[in-house]
Amino acid sequence: MKQRQASRQAAGQLGEDLALAYLKARGLTLLERNFRCRMGEIDLVMRDGASIVFVEVRLRTPGAYASAAESIDAHKQKRIVAAAGLYLAGRAEAPCRFDCVLLEHARSDSIRWIKGAFDA
Repeated sequence: MKQRQASRQAAGQLGEDLALAYLKARGLTLLERNFRCRMGEIDLVMRDGASIVFVEVRLRTPGAYASAAESIDAHKQKRIVAAAGLYLAGRAEAPCRFDCVLLEHARSDSIRWIKGAFDA
């Protein structure tokens, strides 16, 4: 069981690494990685011009029960929005959005970036 969890964590780390490189290549700047709070975790917090972008990265492998997009359900979205609210507390006001980077395989050629994937 521990080996399986370690393997999943390594795959998740690889997915985040690929997503981060992809977004940086498109002009976004990393503000924070794996922001954790009592409400949950935000994989990547980026800046795109004047906007703060909260990015959920999802990697799914062939045979997974749900696609990468389907795995970001309403409950997960609420947790991300709540965590973003805590991240923004006490910071200067800035426009923000919620993006998703989806990978169906652990390869950079399988990346799909959805800007404004959901609203707060």
